[in-house]
Amino acid sequence: MTASYDGRRHFYSDNLAGTHPRVMQAMQEANVGHALAYGEDPLTAEAQARVCQLFGTEGVEAQFVFNGTAANVLSAAAVTAPFQAVVCSETSHIHWDECGAIERFVGCRVLALPSEGGKLTPDRLDDIAEGHAEPHQSKPRLLSITQVTEMGTVYTPAEVRALADAAHARGWLLHMDGARLANAAAYLEIPPRAFTVDAGVDLLSLGLTKTGAMMAEAVVLFGGEASRTFPYVRKQGLQLASKMRFISAQFLAMLADDLWLQLASHANQMAQRLCASVRGIPGVELIHPTQANGVFVRLAPEKMKELLRELTFAVWDPRRGEARWMTAWDTTAEDVDAFAETVQKVMTR
Repeated sequence: MTASYDGRRHFYSDNLAGTHPRVMQAMQEANVGHALAYGEDPLTAEAQARVCQLFGTEGVEAQFVFNGTAANVLSAAAVTAPFQAVVCSETSHIHWDECGAIERFVGCRVLALPSEGGKLTPDRLDDIAEGHAEPHQSKPRLLSITQVTEMGTVYTPAEVRALADAAHARGWLLHMDGARLANAAAYLEIPPRAFTVDAGVDLLSLGLTKTGAMMAEAVVLFGGEASRTFPYVRKQGLQLASKMRFISAQFLAMLADDLWLQLASHANQMAQRLCASVRGIPGVELIHPTQANGVFVRLAPEKMKELLRELTFAVWDPRRGEARWMTAWDTTAEDVDAFAETVQKVMTR
């Protein structure tokens, strides 16, 4: 078998990193004998209980799925009718990077609003026009925010609470896309519940894949109507795993001893190291605060092309020369230093 690893550490996305050895071991240990299917096994019950403990309130449910797009789509499907709408940032994953999945599988509209550094603020919700007489407009039902945002910024608990209050006052629910929730918790140095359920979030897409799992995502429901509908929505949405124990084993491994937070904290630290290393290099402009594991820069187009011949990273906005340099759980200080040295060489020659 040909190895897929080319010997380099890439800074394109944390999705490129492999699976943590403890997760692999947990899946191997789960691969013994027979177990009941579709989440009826003991490992799944244990993993669901462990996820719910993170949020510390009664009525919390955790439902496992394969990937983050599914978590977002099924969250919307559980509470949104086809004649309604999901409201999000113009930079959000559900708007740019999920190929219209919500529109297709939920049948509703996605309404994107301008944001600052990836963050929405309550006043932006006033930009949704609702002055036309019913039934001529799609009615907003769900506000979705991303934590960490696609620009690498982090919502504080107060910012989440302000958006939750504004959404609830309009009769909407608040969903959080938490594909990098661990990175946010590590940056804020507070428990995840402080900026989710305690701040008014109604539904959460909880992701561990980018943090070091193989495929471990969940929809966490904080009571309400979604708890009644979600089991059916997940089944119709092709996301009810028959061999659920292997997803559950990943959750148990990642949450044991707060491994997920340790890995996220390391990725964040490597991003801070990279940010410090490239700050001051001529032609490198840092354009967003480095709060998690992404460093966002602006470069001259010709220098961008030169760098891409030697390094792998994401071109975020080619028109503006913006790029994202992302670290992962397995990024080393040596990786960061080598990357920064190449940037220095290319930008100054």
